[in-house]
Parts: sequence; C-alpha cells; structure tokens
Amino acid sequence: MYINIRPAYFLLIVLFCLPLLSSAQQTFTLKGIFFRKSSDVRIASATVTNLKSQQIMMSDELGGFSIPVSKGDTLLFKKTGYTNQIQVVGSANDLVVYMQPIIVLPEVTIQGQSTKQEINGVMNDYRSKGLYFDGHPPLMAFIASPLTAFYELFSSDAINERHFAKFSKNELEAIEVNKRYTPELVKQVTKLPDEDVVKFMQQYTPSYEDMRGWNDYTLISHIKHYLEYYKKHKDGIELQRLY
Repeated sequence: MYINIRPAYFLLIVLFCLPLLSSAQQTFTLKGIFFRKSSDVRIASATVTNLKSQQIMMSDELGGFSIPVSKGDTLLFKKTGYTNQIQVVGSANDLVVYMQPIIVLPEVTIQGQSTKQEINGVMNDYRSKGLYFDGHPPLMAFIASPLTAFYELFSSDAINERHFAKFSKNELEAIEVNKRYTPELVKQVTKLPDEDVVKFMQQYTPSYEDMRGWNDYTLISHIKHYLEYYKKHKDGIELQRLY
C-alpha cells in the first residue's frame, strides 16, 4: 500500500511545482530609461548587457531601452564618460538608471558641439557674401536676379562654398555615426583588444544612411556579422596611420 501511494504523491508534488518553476524562469522584456545622475538629462547610446544571456541593447535618443531578461539576471550598464553600474533584475517594473559622469564626458560634448559651431560659422561667412543657396541657385533666381544667380553659381566663393558644404556634410554625418558606433560598443560585443577594435571599426564602419534606419539591435547584428570574417582576415588589414 505504501509503495503504491508514494508515486501518486510524488506526481502531485511535481504537478504542483511545475507552474512555479515555469514562472520563476519566465523571460520578459524589461524597459527602462537612463538619466545623468542628479539631473533630468537623458542619456542616449548607453549599453545594457544581460550578463547571463550576453545579449546587448542600446538606449535610444530619449534614453529609453528594453532588453529580454528573467528574474535574477544581472544587468551591466555602460556609457563612455560614465561609471559602470550593475543591477540584479528583481521584478518586471520599469527601471530608472542614474549614471554617474566622469571627467571625460564634458570634453567629448564640447568637441562635438564646437565642430558644429565652426561649420555654422563658416557657412554664415559665405552667406554674408551674398551666397544664400549653398552654391546651387534655383531656376527662379536667374529670372529674378540674373547677376546674383550667376555669381552664386560660377564665382570662386560659390565654388569654395560647394566644396565646404560637401565636406561639412560628411563631417556632421560622421559625428552622428560616431555617437552610436563607438569603440566601447564594438569592444563589448566583439571582446577584441584595443588595437583590433580600431582596425575593425575602420574596416566595417556603417554609413550614415544605414545608421539612420538601424535600431540598436541591427547595429549590434552588423558588428557580430563581420566579426568572424575579421578574425580570419585581420592580418591582411593594415592599420591606418593617424597624422
């Protein structure tokens, strides 16, 4: 009698515990937002890594992020210019992550802003010379003011402005790409040493047009896609000299 009852009780216990075990291991999408500590400034392009699954996500322009997790997983929060943070997932409630800035951040911010200011300053100088269409006057300008239109199209100032406009467009697009495609992100995804990170980024930097349509998952997939190819061919890739 005892032998017949024991398996029955064991089966009941298993059936009772299965939903609890399933619930404990359930994966869900955790959402959150990055702020600079002691302020309401949101932080874009910060990375969130689930150290258990090794999945990496990145915050959007408003500082928001989402990442698949289970209760008990450990998350690593990183951003260039800020102190790393670690937090264990305790619930499905939205997270607010306050990042502590370090001294590097203001230098990066000032450099990016000064580049835009310098470009705008030069373009304003060209406009003060009567160049209002960036060297590309519309057809109506030739009817309304032929001399001004021909000056904007054929003068040396107009030619120089067109060259500078093309240069500045490339510079501003590179700044936008570099905000998200960072050495920190590439190193975190690839686990490559610093010198290889530089080579990898020089070889596989996405275009501005690509980045405009990519979310953080697509960008990380791009990095992973080229990683194995890079490992096989990195000896044939020369590191560009910086002057």
